[in-house]
Amino acid sequence: MSIGVSKKLSQFTRALRPFQSVTANRLMDQQSLIHEFRSNLLKSDAYRSLSMQYNPGRDFRWLLLRPWVFIPRLIQVLWTLGGLVLVLLLRGGSKSTEVQLKLARGILNTLTGLGPCFIKVGQALSTRPDLVRRDWLDELTRLQDDLPSFPHTLALERIEQELGAPAHELFAEFPPEPIAAASLGQVYKARLEGQAWVAVKVQRPNLTFILRRDLVLIRMLGVLTAPLLPLNLGFGLGEIIDEFGRSLFEEIDYEMEADNAERFAALFAENDAVYVPRVERMLSSQRVLTTTWIDGAKMRDSAELRALQLDPAALIRTGVICGLQQLLEFGYFHADPHPGNLFALSGRTGDLGHVGYVDFGMMDSITDSDRLTLTGAVVHLINGDFSSLAADFQELGFLSPTADLTPIIPALDEVLGGSLGDSVGSFNFKAITDRFSELMFDYPFRVPARFALIIRAVVSQEGLALRLDPQFRIIAVAYPYVARRLLAGDTSEMRDKLLEVIFDTDGRLRLDRLENLLAVVGQDAPAPGRELLPVAGAGLRLLLSRNGADLRKRLLLTLIRDDRLHTDDVRALLGLLGRTFGPRRIAGGLLQQLNPLAAA
Repeated sequence: MSIGVSKKLSQFTRALRPFQSVTANRLMDQQSLIHEFRSNLLKSDAYRSLSMQYNPGRDFRWLLLRPWVFIPRLIQVLWTLGGLVLVLLLRGGSKSTEVQLKLARGILNTLTGLGPCFIKVGQALSTRPDLVRRDWLDELTRLQDDLPSFPHTLALERIEQELGAPAHELFAEFPPEPIAAASLGQVYKARLEGQAWVAVKVQRPNLTFILRRDLVLIRMLGVLTAPLLPLNLGFGLGEIIDEFGRSLFEEIDYEMEADNAERFAALFAENDAVYVPRVERMLSSQRVLTTTWIDGAKMRDSAELRALQLDPAALIRTGVICGLQQLLEFGYFHADPHPGNLFALSGRTGDLGHVGYVDFGMMDSITDSDRLTLTGAVVHLINGDFSSLAADFQELGFLSPTADLTPIIPALDEVLGGSLGDSVGSFNFKAITDRFSELMFDYPFRVPARFALIIRAVVSQEGLALRLDPQFRIIAVAYPYVARRLLAGDTSEMRDKLLEVIFDTDGRLRLDRLENLLAVVGQDAPAPGRELLPVAGAGLRLLLSRNGADLRKRLLLTLIRDDRLHTDDVRALLGLLGRTFGPRRIAGGLLQQLNPLAAA
């Protein structure tokens, strides 16, 4: 209990001392009043915010002072995980389908038995078909929303305690059992008056205690075993676990989740391809959350989606572009986009499928500075500008501000350049991180703690896409998206970034970079002209608009240098535009836009 809370209780008790000679009945009333005061105080915002926050130092001291909790749990975790690792080492190489199924169930049961923190680790693994055997994934996917439920009577008690009335009085219809159970709570499909169906999420009992205890153990074991891990994360592993802990404690505050859901919905209010359920505020609290029900299919299996006449490719495109918008436009992102949190909905908007998002407990923000630097890093990667890319890594904190970039630049060229192929779609995020893990032993790379959730979000999003399409490459979508935004210049920051990219430090036009951007827009697309058509329109509007004044000035200055007109630059620019936006190519794009079934 905080000092402020204790002080209030002490002052209240002293104020009641003159009345302590009253009759027994009045004494009972006094004790009842003190109990009510204490109860209300513990429910106050100040106390709840204190108890719902993760603090590694405080929590470590808290657990050390409870050896009857600390020691048995540590022994249980070490014994359980040690046994699992031993079994996997002995039998993991078996080619028997039955053996692998038993191993998968063993992993599932082990993580489930260890509780919510370890289930979260399993959820992350369940989104990585490139890390985990395919025959294990189906079992691990059950960690997303197919876990053992807690007793229904406890859920009903929690609803009444949080909302102030029994479930049968608050809902026209409330089921006798949950429709799904996840790591932090379970969900009921209930009905309101007027036939409206809602999802009622009820938090698991004693969750704060469980998370606090296990996060201390995970952090302690993680820091101790960091030197033995295959990735050279250095001293940053503790900070990464702390970031995970903070996000986990935010995730169990359903009032914060309600705020997150409404903020996320506002960002995509004009996007018909993204649906966010509405929060029923009158039926929500810190440990109970009620939202509108989503009728959709889980984004787990491409064959199942096709059987429902849904296009996996269109759904993947929506999910990835939505994720890029969150990171590079809005600076506010869903950090846990696993298949249990995304629903495939009927309908289609252009080449985008309709996707519904749920579970907004694990959200995070990215600063404007980091957001713009990330955008620039993608552009520098497109142009093969590895010196600028190294500076981006330095600015983002992946490299020390004092690090010598001279030996790092050729290493980045080797990892991200030709060694992974010339096509932007030829490698995925996993391939990049694998190569970076090698670099981290030889160069001063480290993972900043603030990027832990960003990396988790990108990896989860790519893992979901790979599950539906093993040939998917996230870079093949990210490159054209960034290139289109840059060439459209729809915001002042994008216009500034465009000028920075296509003009050198002397103000001369870099036609090679402009050509790279234009090439990327249509690369690997079934109808490149269709992709280029809106870019041509947006670029022309920018050039002729008030916002394009700086661009027009820069173009004029680069074409007229040293008091003479550089016709060779003019011819090269016109040639590039002619090749890119030729009549035949644009006509094919226009035909494709008018009739998607027509050949490009």
